[in-house]
Amino acid sequence: MISSREDVTKMILAAKVSKGLKWRQVAEALGLSKEWTTAACLGQMTFDKAQAEAVGDLFGLSDEAVAWLQIVPHKGSLPSAVPTDPLIYRWYEIVNVYGSTLKELIHEEFGDGIMSAIDFSMDIQREEDPKGDRVNVVLSGKFLPYKSY
Repeated sequence: MISSREDVTKMILAAKVSKGLKWRQVAEALGLSKEWTTAACLGQMTFDKAQAEAVGDLFGLSDEAVAWLQIVPHKGSLPSAVPTDPLIYRWYEIVNVYGSTLKELIHEEFGDGIMSAIDFSMDIQREEDPKGDRVNVVLSGKFLPYKSY
């Protein structure tokens, strides 16, 4: 018996390792981006019925696990206020150091509002560099202005 969406995430990760799959391969099978597909497989997005069934087939999941994939998850997967994983911590550091700069420049350009994490896309690519390959991350979110009422 599966008691949470986190149980299904563990099943997906175990099957991914045992089958030797890459996230890009999973995304290609679904016809979606590797970024969204990975977030969904890690329990941060909701699959529709067809997507959930395709993921179930790919990873050999039970009907119960496929049903869990279609339930809106509790978003936010970090286990603590300050992450300890070095890669995730560096993102936390980037926001700590540059967060006020991002806020200031977005407000200056767009006005008082936020960058949506709902109407959002992300692209992660390897950028070859003779001094060491670089991680190129593009985040794109719709601007949502605060309204007066």
